[in-house]
Amino acid sequence: MYQALLIRYGEISLKGKNRSFFVHKLIENIKNALKETGPFRIEQSYGRIYLYIEGRPDQYIEKLKLIPGIVSVSPVAITEVNLEKIKDLALGLFNYSVKTYPTSFKVETSRPNKDFPLKSPEISREVGAHLLKNINENYNDKLRVDVHNPEHFLNLEIRKDKALVYTESIPGVGGLPVGSSGKGLLLLSGGIDSPVAGWLALKRGMTLDAIYFHSYPYTSDRAKEKVLDLAKSLSSYGGKINLFINHFTDIQMEIRKKCPPKYTITIMRRMMYRIATELARKNKNLVLVTGESIGQVASQTLESINVINEVTNLPVLRPLISMDKNEIIQIARMIGTYETSILPYEDCCTIFVPKHPVTRPNLRDTLEAEKDLEIEKLIAESMEKSETVVIE
Repeated sequence: MYQALLIRYGEISLKGKNRSFFVHKLIENIKNALKETGPFRIEQSYGRIYLYIEGRPDQYIEKLKLIPGIVSVSPVAITEVNLEKIKDLALGLFNYSVKTYPTSFKVETSRPNKDFPLKSPEISREVGAHLLKNINENYNDKLRVDVHNPEHFLNLEIRKDKALVYTESIPGVGGLPVGSSGKGLLLLSGGIDSPVAGWLALKRGMTLDAIYFHSYPYTSDRAKEKVLDLAKSLSSYGGKINLFINHFTDIQMEIRKKCPPKYTITIMRRMMYRIATELARKNKNLVLVTGESIGQVASQTLESINVINEVTNLPVLRPLISMDKNEIIQIARMIGTYETSILPYEDCCTIFVPKHPVTRPNLRDTLEAEKDLEIEKLIAESMEKSETVVIE
């Protein structure tokens, strides 16, 4: 029934002279996402992309609807630019799509082909009348036209060499194509939040590398495998991710030994930011990306965020900053990271947690609390032990 998918993009259309760059990126990302799905061919027209497919459209749509930059997708049936053939295809597709009566519908026609003898409203009337006549014979006049609030739309597009017919529009995630907005470094843990933050950064066109702080033997290799799986999930939306695994145990032990217990979380986060900043500079990441949300844990009060942020002069993007947990979980389920994130393996942020962490630290007291640490030496040693895994 369907020969193609009509892919629409939104804000890319507003990019003026740079539009072709964004469209090219989107097409590149579509090709990468679908390379194992089945045969396809891409055509581009102003404001939309046509994906000609073989096989069931749903296997393509499931991937397309989560690609940043795509606003919606419609499975499309194609015929010749001939009114009788358009009417017959429209009737067949409507019967295929609509199973419940009574119902209402509206025909909407776009006519880029100005050589076609009928205008758009005339085409809509002709096709609508054809549907009413043929369907109402079988369903006792239970189909009616409603141009204001129809239950079903039948869309026609009359082009130079073909006519397209479709009845549904599946929403995409919108945003910008991955690779159009520079590169960031994601602080990736095994929890629910940071993969969602990473995905939201991808949705705004960024590419990502990621850093994971590993505290072996206090965290198991299963915890590391969990993070590798999360990075793999993100790479399915954003392509290659360099995952830097930083061995953080020695730093945590030093903090535990030399710093007041209530400041261990704050100082640990400051050390993570220092290491991430160093790594970002080396790898030309323009920003850090984190999964912080105001007030969710002790290190995410505004006072804590302010003190922790003091150690970096890179911009820190926090896509989840004003979301509540239910909103974050909803996105995690949608992008397929939730079930992995809730596997019961501890990460470095859940060990050595004091009973009463400071929730409103100030900078002066924090500097005093970390003064006995050999910060430069600890960072250098930690960086030397780091390993890199390329996720594709």
